[in-house]
Amino acid sequence: MRTGPKAVPGTIARTSSFLDDRLGAARFLNRNLRKIFPDHWSFLLGEIALYAFVILLLTGTFLTFWFKPSMGHVVYDGGYAPLRGVEMSQAYASTLEITFEVRGGLLIRQVHHWSALLFIGGMMVHALRVFFTGAYRKPRELTWVIGVTMLALALLEGLTGYSLPDDLLSGAGLRVTEGVLMSLPLVGTYLTFFLFGGEYPGEDVVSRFYALHILLIPGALLVLMSAHLVLMWVQKHTQMPGRGRTRTNVVGAPLYPSFAAKTSAFFLFTLAAVAGLGTFAQINPVWLYGPYSPADISAGSQPDFYLGFLEGALRLMPAWEVNLLGTAQAGTVPLSVVIPALVPLGVVLTGMLLYPFIEQWITGDKREHHILERPRNNPHRTSIGMTAVVFYGVLWLLGSNDELASTFHISLNATTYAGRVLVIAGPVLAYLITYRICLGLQRSDAELVGHGVPTGVIRRLPGGTFTETHTPLAEDIEAHLRAKEAVPVLGAHHASGIPPARVRSPLGRLRALMSAAYGGQKVALDEEPDRSLTH
Repeated sequence: MRTGPKAVPGTIARTSSFLDDRLGAARFLNRNLRKIFPDHWSFLLGEIALYAFVILLLTGTFLTFWFKPSMGHVVYDGGYAPLRGVEMSQAYASTLEITFEVRGGLLIRQVHHWSALLFIGGMMVHALRVFFTGAYRKPRELTWVIGVTMLALALLEGLTGYSLPDDLLSGAGLRVTEGVLMSLPLVGTYLTFFLFGGEYPGEDVVSRFYALHILLIPGALLVLMSAHLVLMWVQKHTQMPGRGRTRTNVVGAPLYPSFAAKTSAFFLFTLAAVAGLGTFAQINPVWLYGPYSPADISAGSQPDFYLGFLEGALRLMPAWEVNLLGTAQAGTVPLSVVIPALVPLGVVLTGMLLYPFIEQWITGDKREHHILERPRNNPHRTSIGMTAVVFYGVLWLLGSNDELASTFHISLNATTYAGRVLVIAGPVLAYLITYRICLGLQRSDAELVGHGVPTGVIRRLPGGTFTETHTPLAEDIEAHLRAKEAVPVLGAHHASGIPPARVRSPLGRLRALMSAAYGGQKVALDEEPDRSLTH
């Protein structure tokens, strides 16, 4: 914890003096190299995504030296004997060349693919940590919006990279993409012809996806990631509640040397993890699928996990469609494709983008927040988050309903009908169960603060009754529990008893009702712990 001026370490002083003599940067370095970072393990989740992105850039650069983003036809005569003499695209042939003829090519390909999965997975888990602890609140709303935008771009980056090898599996995914675009009213055919350069599959989609995958989307991600890190650096870092932690300090270790050493080791650990996966865990064996042909499709084909929800939504949606102006001649909108393609992801991402501002509007809370909340202490927010998680999880699971039916020998129709029920009932049950769990955990905290920790020792009192002995909480644990604050509630009435103007309109009354339900102290802690407990 920063408690006062300290002597600057010699390494920093010498480096600062060297640069100050030439650039005048001593004050900048002295201030920033001693910046304090909290040391809670959950703050490393975002670093997983950052380091996976760095590995993606390095391995992707290696792959660009040999990959040919062309759909021009060639006859394969490379090192993989089962496909010699087969006509295929240059993209697929160059992928086989990287795999079987370039030294270390297969390892780099697999490390690249595993890093992509880790990148998106890390962003998802990091977003959940930020959401459940309320780290998006003022003054970090813009940081949250940038993070959600990066997540959306990462999904698009994964889709474009997944389609580049032009094998049968990626071609099946590309066919789904084409169907989604074609289903969009008014603009669908134009977008499809622009992307594919004519009738599907065209001759240009790989080269256009290549430009998006290695240039435009990574460039946007780099800009947004830089802005994300700069905002995190400029704003005071959030920290978990506990002893000695206030809104005006940060408890942790300085950037140099403590945090620098820890984060460097964590990068090496992340690199070792994806290198180990790339070495021992096979992923995307494109040579087994063969080149893409619009007339063929592989059985049991599944997308990468981050697009599984789209697959599940498409499989669960009934075969609905509507005719514009009541006639098929005016055009038909296939709701069975439009709704799964746009609604689930649109609801989740739009909800994530707007949630900080919606919560601020409901609670009227304009304060700055630098201490995080435990998820149990804001039960409605935690329940909403779990609702989104279960909604995504059901769609992701039902994206493999054919595999489930085949593996467990149950009806494919039964899995589909069950999924249609679960996609609605699952999130509702998740909300109710999560809310009750949060209240139960709050009551457990109140019991610990008020009566201490049960020891399991039973004593008989002079009156003949039996009671269990408790011991007081440790100071750091008690401080952690007592950091709980009530969720702010919008004041419905002024001290005079007259409702303020902002809640007199119908919308204002609705806002006040929502605020009263969302906020407040659901389970209050005792004012003072019982200090007369047996030690």
